[in-house]
Amino acid sequence: MFTHAITRRPSEEMVDGITSAGLGIPDHQLALAQHKAYCMTLAALGLEVTVLNSEPGYPDCCFVEDTAVVCEHVAVLAPLGAASRQGEEASIEPVLARHRPVVRVIPPALFEGGDVLQVGDTFFIGLSERTNVAGATALGETLARHGYSWHALEMGDTLHFKTDVNFIGDDTLLVSPFFDKAPELARFRRIVVDDDEAYARNCLFINGTVIVPAGFPRTLAAIKDLGRPTVELDMSEFRKLDGGLTCLSLRF
Repeated sequence: MFTHAITRRPSEEMVDGITSAGLGIPDHQLALAQHKAYCMTLAALGLEVTVLNSEPGYPDCCFVEDTAVVCEHVAVLAPLGAASRQGEEASIEPVLARHRPVVRVIPPALFEGGDVLQVGDTFFIGLSERTNVAGATALGETLARHGYSWHALEMGDTLHFKTDVNFIGDDTLLVSPFFDKAPELARFRRIVVDDDEAYARNCLFINGTVIVPAGFPRTLAAIKDLGRPTVELDMSEFRKLDGGLTCLSLRF
């Protein structure tokens, strides 16, 4: 059960954020409204939500998940893989320190939280353009000291591991076709989300409820068929920056 979430308001500078989506320039006011709805949803699902102000000079600062990995015993600060984002983790550190001991990973080891999925006592770490082998190893070894196991997985042509793989409870994953046959994931029930609904792979499982991005009816129906309660949220402005539901919060 999650009890806390840390979020950060989108900045007016988000119009200059990193993107490969080709969906146009985000509307800052609409992004603020969508972010508020997101935070209210987390609160309604039982989380105490800390909302940080946007951070000048960091157009992608609302995607706080990338800045750290937080589990029951420790928070590991991320030396982010995108050069323009390096430094975002500094202002997250004192907030996390109120809740967990904080460990820093030092470059050239690099990782981002979007490449890290926790399922129970196991962490899956995607090797991407943002997370290198040294970063995955440093993170994994830090987590192992607290009793966790970890696996590093090679990735295809995608931004983050959680762009392609997400946990939705009861040993069930939403996966891309690329990861459907991954041996590290063989023990899970896997729901393959095809490329025409690829954005919906990034759902967020909170205390028994699955938050789903609006506009992807087949994925929504597949999740409902499992008997999961669902909430749909409009994520249009964050999608323009390759951002999804998991990206907008650190949950613990």
